[in-house]
Amino acid sequence: MLHKPRFQLLPRLKAIHKQRLYRPDTEHPEAYPHLRPVLRRAINWPMIVPEYDNMVKYATALRLGTAETEAILRRFTGNNLQHPTYKALMELGKARRTIFLCRYLRLLELRREIQEGLNVVENWNSANDFILIGKGGDIAAHRQEDQEVMMLALHLLQNAMVYINTLMIQRVLNEPAWMGRLTAEDFRALMPLLYGHLSPYGTFVLDMTSRLDIESPVVIFPTGDEGRRKAISTSSRAPHRTNNGAQQLTLFNPIP
Repeated sequence: MLHKPRFQLLPRLKAIHKQRLYRPDTEHPEAYPHLRPVLRRAINWPMIVPEYDNMVKYATALRLGTAETEAILRRFTGNNLQHPTYKALMELGKARRTIFLCRYLRLLELRREIQEGLNVVENWNSANDFILIGKGGDIAAHRQEDQEVMMLALHLLQNAMVYINTLMIQRVLNEPAWMGRLTAEDFRALMPLLYGHLSPYGTFVLDMTSRLDIESPVVIFPTGDEGRRKAISTSSRAPHRTNNGAQQLTLFNPIP
């Protein structure tokens, strides 16, 4: 009994106009007349069926970690491209890609979901390039120890940035002037991958005995126009001094 996969890959295929679809079988060649310019031959199912057990074996080895991906790929590269299991995997890939392309072209919601996910990934890559300054986002070291230190430093910077940004966003959302302004779509767009307010240059003083004063108490104002005016006036007040004498600015000034 076959089980549905727990997840499905949603790639964004470049040059969508150059993609081709494969027929499910050789019968009814006159079917799909409007798709004939992009249709190719039928899937060779007899090539896949006898290699099904081997395909499952390799996939299970990858999932359980009992075999290295590089070792399996070496088995199917070089002079061994005519391996029957490799050819069966390539044929099955054509069928899977055809199914995905049909869903992609038919479902507007799916295309939007893929584009939104792509934007998040691209933004995250840009943030990594920004905070990993000095190396240009590339791992230039050849020694394994240097590579590990570089990745650990990057993970530390990532966690610190996400943590601080989360606290800052929470503070903004707790300000009375912003309560109730954001819709469900606005909340979906919130993410702690912001780096425009960060500076990768200069001197940074680290004091492990104190906390950043970025949290402000929540003040409840009465409802109505009067309460809204008080909330706006309070949240757009002048900068105040913290305990250590540093200035604390309002993160965002609300629009009246």
